[in-house]
Amino acid sequence: MITRRIFATAGLVGIPALVGAQTWRSTYPELTFAIVPSENASGVVDRWTPFTTYLSNQLGTKVTLRVANDYAAVIEGQRAGNIHIASYGPSAFARALMTGAPIEAFAIEVNEDGTKGYYSVLYVRKDSPAQRIEDLKGKNFGLVDPNSTSGNNVPRYALNKMGINPEQFFGRVVYTGSHENAVIALQQGTVDVAANWWNDERESNLMRMERKNMAKYADFRIIFRSDQIVNSPMAYLTTLPAALRSAIRTSVLEMPQKDPQNFNRLYGGKMRPWEPVDNAAYEPIIELNKFVDGLRRQRS
Repeated sequence: MITRRIFATAGLVGIPALVGAQTWRSTYPELTFAIVPSENASGVVDRWTPFTTYLSNQLGTKVTLRVANDYAAVIEGQRAGNIHIASYGPSAFARALMTGAPIEAFAIEVNEDGTKGYYSVLYVRKDSPAQRIEDLKGKNFGLVDPNSTSGNNVPRYALNKMGINPEQFFGRVVYTGSHENAVIALQQGTVDVAANWWNDERESNLMRMERKNMAKYADFRIIFRSDQIVNSPMAYLTTLPAALRSAIRTSVLEMPQKDPQNFNRLYGGKMRPWEPVDNAAYEPIIELNKFVDGLRRQRS
C-alpha cells in the first residue's frame, strides 16, 4: 500500500544530492570548458558549442566554451583555476600534471575499432622525392606546438632514436600552431615534411580536413609512423566539489547515448563513446615529456 509516509521517505533520499547540487550551483554559476587548438577556431566552435550546450542543460549551470590560443593557455588556465574542464592532448595533459595543475582525467577518446590510441605521422607531399626521413636533410620541418604529443614530443623522441637532432638535421624547424596549420604549411610548400595525428586508415586530421574541403588526402603520403600513443583525455579540476565532479563525469560519459547526433558531430561519426580513465594512464607520457625536456636542455 502506497502511503504518504512512503512518499515522504522517498523524497528524503534525494535531499542530500539536491542540497549538494544547489550548493555548488551557487558557488559555480558558470563553468569554463576549454580545448587545445587542433584546427582553426571556427571549426572548434562549430563542433564543440553543442557539447557545452548539452553540458549546460545537464548540469543546470552555464558552461562556456573557450578556444585556447595554444596548449600552454589551457595548462595555465587550469593551474590558475580559471578553466574548470578541458579537453587535452596527452602531452599537454601530462605537462599540466607535471607543473602542479590540480586536475584529474575522467574520460578518454575511443577509436572506431575500440582501441584507445593513435599515432604520430610525418607527412610529405605525394610528389616529394623523399622516400625516408634521411632524404629530408636540409629541408624544412613543420611541428605543431611544443606541448603537442603527435606534433612535437613523439617525433622528437623518434628522431632522437634515429640519431637525428632536428635543429641540426633540417634546414629549419617551425611550430605551426595547430595540426591543420601543419598540413596547410606542407600544402603551400612552407615546410617539406609535417608532423600530425593519425588514428588509422579511416580517420586522421588529414581526413577531417578533406571532409571540410581544406585538403585532399591523396595529395600527401606518410613517410614515418610512430608507436601507438594513448588517446586524449578530458579532465576537470580536483578542487571542484565532489558532487559537481560526479555530475560532470556522468553527463559527459552519457552524452553519446543522450545526444548521439551532437556526439557524432564532434568526431564526424568516427569515434566510439568516451570511456572512464584516470591519471595513471598518462604516466608513460610524463616520462616522454621528461625525455624531451632533457633533449631541450642538451640543445640550450
